Amino acid sequence: MVTNPQHRKIDLYATFACLGSLICWSVAPIFIKLLTGVLDSWTQNALRYGVACLFWLPFLLASIRNGSFDRRIWKLTLLPTAINLLSQSCFTASFYYIHPAFVDLAGKSSLLWIMGISLLLFSRERALLRSKRFWSGIVLSAIGLVGVMVFHADFGQKQTMTGIVLIQIAAACWAAYTLIIRARFTDIDSRAMFAVICLYMTVGLTVLGFFFGRMEASLTLSAWQWFWVVFSAITGIAISHVLYYSALHRIGAMIPAMVMLAVPFCILSLSHWVFHETLTAMQWPFGVMLLIGAGLAIWSQEHLHRG
Repeated sequence: MVTNPQHRKIDLYATFACLGSLICWSVAPIFIKLLTGVLDSWTQNALRYGVACLFWLPFLLASIRNGSFDRRIWKLTLLPTAINLLSQSCFTASFYYIHPAFVDLAGKSSLLWIMGISLLLFSRERALLRSKRFWSGIVLSAIGLVGVMVFHADFGQKQTMTGIVLIQIAAACWAAYTLIIRARFTDIDSRAMFAVICLYMTVGLTVLGFFFGRMEASLTLSAWQWFWVVFSAITGIAISHVLYYSALHRIGAMIPAMVMLAVPFCILSLSHWVFHETLTAMQWPFGVMLLIGAGLAIWSQEHLHRG
């Protein structure tokens, strides 16, 4: 139930949900990168989503048993799962070519995709076309994104370009996935929805892992490496998604999306310590420009409320 603003100006649950998803999505990429040295991307995806599935499976079974489960979810989650399969495959594969902070910065193009697709699909969103703040944000974000990629130290090399292409595909798919979730699941429990998506994803990624990966490599993982798999799965998949969707449901999209703009810099601080990743002198201003532009575009949503 949404808190009445007359009784409480700050929704504490949504605030902690935003901060929780921020922490989860800042920490998990470090472990994904660590696992690139011992697992291929297909096997890593299958293992991590398998752990996330096991995490939510008790809740799914309990909700089915007590009759609170909405049976529409089985069908409604098929399309977003298919899109998420492509997004997750490309997202994880990009870590095998570029470092975590650069992955997340380049992946912020998903905000541009979300804005563009929303303008095409939702007539209500077209009120943004009258916003100077929206257009300023889009232009700044686009310039910032191009600058961050072009001024990468290894821009033009095959490995870096492969990583950039993969993360852009993942960003476009994530945008489509987000919009489908927004359109189809407004009245459905986010925990039940994501539990089913995790189940479908685990089946699909396991099949892909057996065809294209080396699933037998999981038998040689050390205890620490299994900890990386389990921890990144629970934080980066199982908990983060549900926290973020809960925040969206309670306080709308603007504040959670603004909070998520801090993720690249949180990742960079950790990645610098673990992998010695740094941005070049020219990437810093373009990175800041990208995030400011994204923030302006999100802020422009006040025009929707006026409408």
